[in-house]
Amino acid sequence: MDNDKPARRATPSVAGGSKIEAVKQMLEVTSANLASAKQILGELLGTSFDDVSLRATGLKSEGNIIEGIFDGQAMVDKDGKKYPVPANYASKSKLVIGDVLKLTIQDDGSFVFKQIGPVDRKKLIGTLVHENDEYKIVAGGNSYNVLLASVTYFKLEPGNQVTILVPEKDPKSKWAAIESAVIQPNQ
Repeated sequence: MDNDKPARRATPSVAGGSKIEAVKQMLEVTSANLASAKQILGELLGTSFDDVSLRATGLKSEGNIIEGIFDGQAMVDKDGKKYPVPANYASKSKLVIGDVLKLTIQDDGSFVFKQIGPVDRKKLIGTLVHENDEYKIVAGGNSYNVLLASVTYFKLEPGNQVTILVPEKDPKSKWAAIESAVIQPNQ
């Protein structure tokens, strides 16, 4: 009987191997179906599903070069890891949620970001407000967060009129980029 036991153990491992492959395939199909369902739901609701890492799943990450999606303050890679984007770069480049970025990590550890896939943008005109120690733009009945670096670059004050950029497919996003400003003279 002892001779039979090793043979029985060998057979389940072969069968187990094919079962493992079957389970892997089922998980991949399920993951793809879940992503499709989230996209369809977002389209039906007229809003993004706000899962930035899901949108980053097809992007590359090799060695010291990583691709990801801008979420308003950071780049999110395909694994959901966040890399802070310098506010002055995001402001100067007028990044909006959904833009595809490439991050190169230099030998000295410094980060170099480059915008490689801008999303379509929509322009809105709004007014700068300051509430709860944050600057926001009120435009089209919505309130958008903006980077302090943009506010200081344009030397804005609450009440100033500005032109902002928001993702065309998600005009109700939480963040906007300031494109230009009309500064009112002191009244």
